[in-house]
Amino acid sequence: MTRPARAPERPGRPLPPLPAARPPRRRDAWWRLLPWAAGALLFAVVLGRMGTADGPSTLSYSEFLAAVDGGRVATAEIHPDGDVTGRLAGSAGGGEYETVVPVVLSGEELLARLEGHRVAVSATTDAPSTAGQLLTWVFTLLPIAVLVGVWVWMARRARSGGMTSAFGMGRSKVTITDTSRPTTTFADVAGYEGVKREVAEIIEFLREPTRFAAAGAVAPRGVLMTGPPGTGKTLLARAVAGEARVPFLSVTGSSFVEMFVGVGAARVRDLFAEARKLAPAIVFVDEIDAIGQRRQSGTLISNDEREQTLNQLLAEMDGFDPTVGIIVLAATNRPEVLDAALLRPGRFDRQVLIPLPNQSDRVAILAVHCRGKHLADDVDLETVARGTPGFSGADLANLVNEAAIRAARDRRSTITTADLDDARDRILLGQRDASNVLLPEERRAVAVHEAGHALVAACSDHADPVHKVTILPAGMALGATHQLPLHERHLYSESYLLDTLAVQLGGRAAEHLVFGEGSTGAANDLATATSLATKMVREYGLSADLGPVGYPSGGPLFLSGGPEVTSRPFGDDTQRRIDLEVARLVREADVRAGRVLAEHRDALDRLVLELLEHETLDGAAVYDLCGRPVPVSRPQVLTHRDESADPSPTPAEGPPPCPSTTTDDTTPAPTPTSTTSTISSTTGR
Repeated sequence: MTRPARAPERPGRPLPPLPAARPPRRRDAWWRLLPWAAGALLFAVVLGRMGTADGPSTLSYSEFLAAVDGGRVATAEIHPDGDVTGRLAGSAGGGEYETVVPVVLSGEELLARLEGHRVAVSATTDAPSTAGQLLTWVFTLLPIAVLVGVWVWMARRARSGGMTSAFGMGRSKVTITDTSRPTTTFADVAGYEGVKREVAEIIEFLREPTRFAAAGAVAPRGVLMTGPPGTGKTLLARAVAGEARVPFLSVTGSSFVEMFVGVGAARVRDLFAEARKLAPAIVFVDEIDAIGQRRQSGTLISNDEREQTLNQLLAEMDGFDPTVGIIVLAATNRPEVLDAALLRPGRFDRQVLIPLPNQSDRVAILAVHCRGKHLADDVDLETVARGTPGFSGADLANLVNEAAIRAARDRRSTITTADLDDARDRILLGQRDASNVLLPEERRAVAVHEAGHALVAACSDHADPVHKVTILPAGMALGATHQLPLHERHLYSESYLLDTLAVQLGGRAAEHLVFGEGSTGAANDLATATSLATKMVREYGLSADLGPVGYPSGGPLFLSGGPEVTSRPFGDDTQRRIDLEVARLVREADVRAGRVLAEHRDALDRLVLELLEHETLDGAAVYDLCGRPVPVSRPQVLTHRDESADPSPTPAEGPPPCPSTTTDDTTPAPTPTSTTSTISSTTGR
């Protein structure tokens, strides 16, 4: 970067030491103990009351007289209020009793009756003891004191942070990481050199704020990292904090809003209060779209808790002191749903795109995940990276882990190329099912279908080369044809798209050519071809009838798996013309695939026999059977940038024209932003 002119400094002047991270103060810690102390006292009171349950047994007046006449009463103490207490005769340990004598029946007759049965009679003035009076007052006033104390505590908490703070609900669920001894740095982030350079300025702002202040530069308030899932946005944020050696406060967007009103706003306030105590610091909000979604308009009354949380976040970011040194990093894979006020300058000043890794990045990522693992001599990470276009960093980590699991299952400690290839097939297609035994006619139909895909791909000038053909069932697929591109591709020509359509329909065309009818095995191929043709007509302007117009679907930028068409900004007549053009493109591709297969019928039959015998063939065998040379190098056309200019590619606008894999009703593999690896398969089950 170009540094602004500044006053000369003395050589060798050390940078000022960074302030040590201070633990958050808890001045109200003893207030947190008040509810527990009150509960303990109430429990003691109840326990004390229960403890008196083993006192004197209560007798009715009739039972008392019967006990006197039976000689079972040893002593009797008469109280002024008519109560009589004493000890029963013959009881182990001298059992005590109590009773109440009616006033009209008390007197000399009762006294004579007691003396006649030799009961020791005594009288008392019943003056209460000081200890007893004190205990009575304690039991009476303690519940009132506890209630008053709880009320005062809630009032204090309500004044300081709202009613939600009274029970700790307003405390942010933030994780504070002290990076004075960093565990994550840029060395742990493989590839993405262009992205690292983009966020390196944040580190300089945090480490040397005076240098930028001298030039009148203001540090960015926030940096929004966008990109597909699994590309390492969280890892990059931790690496930035580790390089800057400042505290790292991380929280998820979904942890702000809960069922109580005001909790989200209170937690936002608490989060930034913690950040100010630890400044300079980095606040990282993962999945910020959970609270930062675009606010709804057109309603007269709105009291959405999420909107209150968003408003509080906007207010906190506006209230930053530029000299404090707090930078907010946020990550999302849904930037299209964020509120415009959140993205304006002064809040999230910068947006950093973290795309899916290109081939060189994939090599570096694979090398990181292969550390500590034993690789066989035949493993070439360049080849593995070329065979995994569209894989994110998380997908590559999963690939290496699956390969290690396969090696361990075979009681080996070394990972081979076969392990990595099998792991890739498992991720893209699913687990191979050895128990799925096909009927002989079904097995031949699958071989014909996959041979049709492979032969059309091998005979098409602009299609990706054939890498492997198999008729082994895996997941929901009964067979698959793998194609791998020779180079990274960022733009797609019309010729490439038309050849891709023909390859997708090659399996169905082969079935019609050999058996005279189709089957359900082409269901996924038809869906993929229709989707691609729809994009060619609607979005890419490749229809002669409709002309150079584009009707984007309006779907998410980085998330796949949803409906292909989510909006319809045109009328019924335009929709009819779109349907006709889509049907025309698919029909023409079907006719073209059938013509190629008819011209190479002998090669098709030989390829079917080879598949039935060997079950899996590599791409070189396919090209040998059809008499064409194996593609080794092909000039890279229609690339919109020089690969050597920046190792991190900028994806073309919009999603790629076709998915990285076309599988049979299984979960699709990651959608690439730079190039594609097509798998045409036979739908089963």
